[in-house]
Amino acid sequence: MEIQINKIYRSDIVQALSCAISWEFLNNKTVLIVGATGMISSTIIDILMLRNKEFSQHIHIIAISRNEEKAKRRFAAYWNDTCFTYSSHDITTPLPELGDIDYILHAASNTHPRAYATDPIGTITANVQGTYHLLAYAASHHCERFFFFSSVEIYGENRNDVDKFDEEYLGYINCNTTRAGYCESKRLGEALCNAFAAQKGQDFIIGRFSRVYGPTMSPEDSSRLAVDRLMKECSPEDIIIIHDAIRPMVSDTIISDSIHTCKKKGMGVAAVTSMDNVMMTDDGVTGRISISRYAFRRIQTPQTYFLGELKKAHEEALEKGIEHENDTNNIISRLGRNVYFSKGSDKNLKINTVEDVAMFKALYAMKNGDI
Repeated sequence: MEIQINKIYRSDIVQALSCAISWEFLNNKTVLIVGATGMISSTIIDILMLRNKEFSQHIHIIAISRNEEKAKRRFAAYWNDTCFTYSSHDITTPLPELGDIDYILHAASNTHPRAYATDPIGTITANVQGTYHLLAYAASHHCERFFFFSSVEIYGENRNDVDKFDEEYLGYINCNTTRAGYCESKRLGEALCNAFAAQKGQDFIIGRFSRVYGPTMSPEDSSRLAVDRLMKECSPEDIIIIHDAIRPMVSDTIISDSIHTCKKKGMGVAAVTSMDNVMMTDDGVTGRISISRYAFRRIQTPQTYFLGELKKAHEEALEKGIEHENDTNNIISRLGRNVYFSKGSDKNLKINTVEDVAMFKALYAMKNGDI
């Protein structure tokens, strides 16, 4: 998969190998990772497989998920490795016989708010029935430790009785919502871990994960989480300016007009008229339909919005299943709303290619009077 050859991701994995922990405890061990194609669990698999390659630890990984096709794409590099075994299985049913397992990592759960709304039953059963079946297997197959991937959602909402809360704190959760199924089932999953420890002697550890950012995040997830964070620090009436860091030639005039348009129209998205003719193509080789260039605008940044409206747009997109969008203006247009343009400029260059770097150098020299 492309992510495994990405230089930045690869360097992160290599850096993880140098963490000051006693890796030797994993020598010749069998590790069952459930929910294997998820962001965190797939990264763990990459780390362990690299440990095998670099240090010959012979860690046998059994990866379980429901989507075998997705797993084949993600773990293509390991598919025929003797230290890697894949099994397609729904953990809401008992596990097939896999032999003794030394460590079980239970990361199988819907973790996206969209999934809480569209599949609340699946969310609950993975965290309750799935956890039960995995713990039962662990207790009967000499598992040294069980790792349950929980969430900070179990704390609920702060009741405004403390400024900060510790691991013992439990806040308010309205159980009469579909979203509550996630946090309530995570609470019950933790209770099951404690029950198996008390009754079966099963050792366990729980990780309560918060906002997790990683290389397989979708663009709209990244934007939505940023908006959520801003809502904690800012007012809904505050103006938010989104800008590509790789557009270093943006001018004060472009920024000012984007803000001005936002105040008048509710948003201001920098755009320029296309100077080239445009044709539609099906194969990238032949043109089919010619379209007037005046019917198009090339979208740039800055893109300026009121924070409250930005929050509403992302929430509505989440509810309607709108995904795989890089820009907020695309989300807004797919919601059936007009996007209001502010002034852009051809000098507001986006540096994507080697040719763009040459163009940037020329524009920069011109700006500073060097040519």
